[in-house]
Amino acid sequence: MGATYLANEYAPIFIFILIAIGMGAAPLVLTALLAEQKPDAEKLSAYECGFEAFEDARLQFDVRFYLLAILFVIFDLESAFLFPWAIVLDQIGLFGFVEMVLFLVILLVGYIYAWKKGALQWE
Repeated sequence: MGATYLANEYAPIFIFILIAIGMGAAPLVLTALLAEQKPDAEKLSAYECGFEAFEDARLQFDVRFYLLAILFVIFDLESAFLFPWAIVLDQIGLFGFVEMVLFLVILLVGYIYAWKKGALQWE
């Protein structure tokens, strides 16, 4: 149980990481070495749907975009918790059932709160 054991156990992981880094870096290096580099004004210009940019790219976004995305993630993760729970429900018994009902009630309260605040409406 020494350093040799750890090296033998983790060697495949390190080899896999090195191969992954190599496979990611190889196309970049090969492109830089082998591709013909002829930069001109047209290639270096910003492309935006075929026409020149008419505004600053650093505009502020409405906070509703982020709020809606966060609400989607929160309510979407509910299903990620329900599937494993459904699989082991017979093993965890009544306690697990009550805990999941409590979780769903808390989630429902959050959903109703977001609905009442108008976070789900888009105007």
